[in-house]
Amino acid sequence: MPSTERLSKLKERLLQGLLVGDGGMGTSLTKSGAVRPGEPVEVLNEERPEAVRAAHQAFLEAGSEVLQTNTFQGNPVSLGREGLAARAAGLNRAGVALAREVAGARAYVAGSIGPTGGILEPYGELTDSAAQAAFEQQAQALFEAGVDFFIVETFSAIEESVIAIRAAAATGLAVAASLAFEPSGRTSFGVAPERAAEELAAAGALVVGANCGTISPAEMVEIARQFREATELPLIAQPNAGRPQQTAAGVEYPEAPEGMAEAAEKLAALGATIVGGCCGSTAEHIGAIAARLRR
Repeated sequence: MPSTERLSKLKERLLQGLLVGDGGMGTSLTKSGAVRPGEPVEVLNEERPEAVRAAHQAFLEAGSEVLQTNTFQGNPVSLGREGLAARAAGLNRAGVALAREVAGARAYVAGSIGPTGGILEPYGELTDSAAQAAFEQQAQALFEAGVDFFIVETFSAIEESVIAIRAAAATGLAVAASLAFEPSGRTSFGVAPERAAEELAAAGALVVGANCGTISPAEMVEIARQFREATELPLIAQPNAGRPQQTAAGVEYPEAPEGMAEAAEKLAALGATIVGGCCGSTAEHIGAIAARLRR
């Protein structure tokens, strides 16, 4: 299907009502023991595809209507820190193939694009041109492998997010873009929802909102409310399963599935079009969300 037709059909679907997203792929794979904390989960797309397939399948069976590819850190800048830059295109293509295999005709496949982990000049050493090249390479690989749309997620710096959105939008597919917020109500770079809504849309995002961060699902509702006051675009909201807590056993996410479901209902009432979970959210969390939103 030509990309213009795919874009048109997705826009039409977004206007018809809410889509249930999936949960935390990275935390799911780490918890399963498929990868150690801190290791790039994207390598599993080629080296342990059965683990990625199982994570997708669990979310699908729980009620997800959108499966995000296991490619969050699939850009060559992020992978380059592990000596994997040359494998970026292949890992992204493999990630799409796994999500597509599981999704079939039951769910959309969204190409996940996360930040590079660098800081743009003049505050850091990452140049705009290097970031642009990295995101263009990843977006093109995801597009050619057959994603339905993109989710540009977990950015704190609006400038880097804009570069990623433009790279993804240049393929002709729809882009949902979300930033990560702190309890202050802003990102760690000081971006407020009002500014985010304006600049994400101007860069080419069809859907805007928030995911991840260090806020609870209840706090995510307030962030979504501010987005709704600033824009009429469809919203995306995918909170963590509670504020991350450092324990002796590692980072834990304390929110129970029913708490996530309660927040999801409020997010849907605000007009969120894609509602799912991020770090720490399991198939049980997604199942509770799906059950609550479809009753």
